[in-house]
Amino acid sequence: MENPVASGEGEALQSRIRFRHLTCFVAIAQERNLRRAAERLHLSQPAISKTLGELEALSGAQLVERGRHGARLTAAGEHFLRYAVGATQALDAAATALGGTGEPAPPILEIGALPTVASGLLPEAIARLHALRPHAGVRLRTGTNADLLAALKAGELDLVVGRMAEPAMMQGLSFELLYAEPLALVVRPGHPLMAEPGASASLPAVLDYPLVISPPGTVPRHHTEALFQTHGLRLPPGVTETLSVSVARLLACRSDAVWITPERAARDDMEHGWLVRLDLPTSATKEPVGLLRRSADTPDELAAALMAVLASQVQTDATLR
Repeated sequence: MENPVASGEGEALQSRIRFRHLTCFVAIAQERNLRRAAERLHLSQPAISKTLGELEALSGAQLVERGRHGARLTAAGEHFLRYAVGATQALDAAATALGGTGEPAPPILEIGALPTVASGLLPEAIARLHALRPHAGVRLRTGTNADLLAALKAGELDLVVGRMAEPAMMQGLSFELLYAEPLALVVRPGHPLMAEPGASASLPAVLDYPLVISPPGTVPRHHTEALFQTHGLRLPPGVTETLSVSVARLLACRSDAVWITPERAARDDMEHGWLVRLDLPTSATKEPVGLLRRSADTPDELAAALMAVLASQVQTDATLR
């Protein structure tokens, strides 16, 4: 990998890089779009392009690829981002400490989580964290794994509860396994697939009903397609694709739709009898879920507390063993 800060040129480069170069670069990495980054920094797009050009000239490496679909970091940019985020955060904290008066603001933990993980795992974890740190705030963001990992690398999030990604996306990140879970196919009580006592559903029969599944590009969608393909089947047209757990569960509860979801997302509904799991083999769809963070950073006290809460929760939850 090309290092944008070669050791022989480090001192000269450090003396020439300015804070504006770092804030510009971090904003581009976070927004993934030069126009939005310019608007965020209250600059013109030519000005932010010029600042980025200066930084790339100083580093001797292309840090950002510009294209029709936005701005994407190069390998050198990904490497540099780890340090740029730390530097801007440290300077912001120092400025706040110097300019602040009175009591410091309560800490806020920025968490990212997959929608199916957030609904099944985090409510109890956040409640436990608040019991330990009553004055600490939590800001939770849900989204696709790719979007969450990009936000984590850009310094927008402290932790992500999500899944492993391809090696290029995992650069600069560490993964700590929490548990692995398979897909579950769930329906409302009294669904036609459950109508006959002792009868077992089949995957071909499932295709006769509306399906609610994850969108393309997500791990659950990949496993859903693979599950049917191993039985010589394909997803039919007319499926409902959503990341929203609340929408998916209500569709399953109020219609004959079959919701195909990571098991834990539907656990509470199954425990209360609002949804029933079809007796179909899905063990081959198991996928690990874990904690992701920036490997170059040491978790602060609040992030470490949540990590410990999640580890304890997983160890004591019999459904995750």
